[in-house]
Amino acid sequence: MGFIGSGSIGRTLARLAVGAGHQVVLSNSRGPGTLVDTAEELGPRASAATSEEAAAAGDIVVVTVPVSAFPHMPAAPLAGKTVIDTCNYGPERDGHIPELDSKSLTSSELLLRYVPDALLVKAFNNIFFKHLLSLARPAGAADRSCLPIAGDLAPAKAAVTEFIDSIGYSVVDAGTLADSWRQATGTPVWGTPYGPYSNEKGRPVGEDAIRAALATATR
Repeated sequence: MGFIGSGSIGRTLARLAVGAGHQVVLSNSRGPGTLVDTAEELGPRASAATSEEAAAAGDIVVVTVPVSAFPHMPAAPLAGKTVIDTCNYGPERDGHIPELDSKSLTSSELLLRYVPDALLVKAFNNIFFKHLLSLARPAGAADRSCLPIAGDLAPAKAAVTEFIDSIGYSVVDAGTLADSWRQATGTPVWGTPYGPYSNEKGRPVGEDAIRAALATATR
C-alpha cells in the first residue's frame, strides 16, 4: 500500500492496513524525514518515502491530500495502478475550483484529469478518521459497518473491496465516479450515519442504512 498524503485519514488507514498484514509506504508533501516517527510507531511493515516512491511501491495507492494538491500528483508511477481517492473538496481550504463549484465534475473526475491512467476508486471520504479506526470489525461480525465506494472499473473496485474487507469493513457499491457526488461533503452518507464527532467510538452502520443515505442525496 502506497500513501500519497499522511494526514488523519492516511495515518488511520495505514494503521489498519499494517494490522491486517499489509506493507505500507508513507509519503507527504514535506518529505520522508517528517514521517520517520510515524513509520517507526507503525512497526516493521511501514516505511517512509517520497510521493513518487510511494506511488511506485504500492499495488494499491491511497491519495489523501487537499484537492488543491491534485496538480502535483506523480502521474507516471500511478499509471495502471488501483488508486483510492479519499479526498473531499473544500473551497475554504482549496480555493474555488469552477468545475466543482458548478458541479460539472466530481472531485474524483477532476483527480482523474491529473492521473488519467490510474484506476481510480472513491472511498473513505465519508467517515471521520476516529470512527474509521474504532468501527473496524472482523468478517462475519454482526455489527460490521459498510463504506460506500464509487468507480468506473470493475477490477479496481474489486481490489479496493478486498482491501476494505481486510481492514474490517464491508462495501456498498455507490456507482461510477460521476455518481460519487452522492458521498461528497454534506451529503446524507457523509459522516452522519456513523455518529457525531463527539462520540469518538462511532456507531456501526449496515448496508441498508448506507444505501438509504446514498439514495436520498440531492445535488
